[in-house]
Amino acid sequence: MSGRDEDACIEAAKVDPDAFGELYERYVDRIYNYIFHRVGNVHDAEDLTSRTFFRALSHLQSYQNQGVPFSAWLYRIAHNLVANWHRDRGRRQVVALDELVIRSLPHEHPEALAEFQDKAQQLRAAIRRLDPTRQELLVLKFSEGLSNAEIGHIMGRSEGAIKSLYHRTLLAIRKDLLKKGLDIE
Repeated sequence: MSGRDEDACIEAAKVDPDAFGELYERYVDRIYNYIFHRVGNVHDAEDLTSRTFFRALSHLQSYQNQGVPFSAWLYRIAHNLVANWHRDRGRRQVVALDELVIRSLPHEHPEALAEFQDKAQQLRAAIRRLDPTRQELLVLKFSEGLSNAEIGHIMGRSEGAIKSLYHRTLLAIRKDLLKKGLDIE
């Protein structure tokens, strides 16, 4: 769906809620994946995904295109719902990072495969030690493939702030891995 088609679909959905189905179909899987990575279980991810789209439909009249994709607005709604979910439960955010590690391994010797898996496990552990904001940044960037501008809109920060946070996050991961004695080259 091009930006123009998306704008037309949004305007149609403002008049006819049945037209919202096309937007739902386009984004439901991406929003669900984002939420699942943030909450770590299927039941809560499904519940929060449905709440995200219900809230989006309820507030569609107030939606205004701000030069970023409609999906950024949906991610922002999902972000707020997930933040409330974590606050209500008083738990630390846990991100399932298996999807962030490259899953396609070359056919190599068992030693190389074991070394790769060990490095991947150490990388996941280092990412889990990051604060929840940095974990969210990595999920949005690598799992969802969003641009810095889109991530900034979702996280309520400028594109420059996201670039800076991303750079500092990579440095923090590198420092953590080096401290653990992992050769990251």
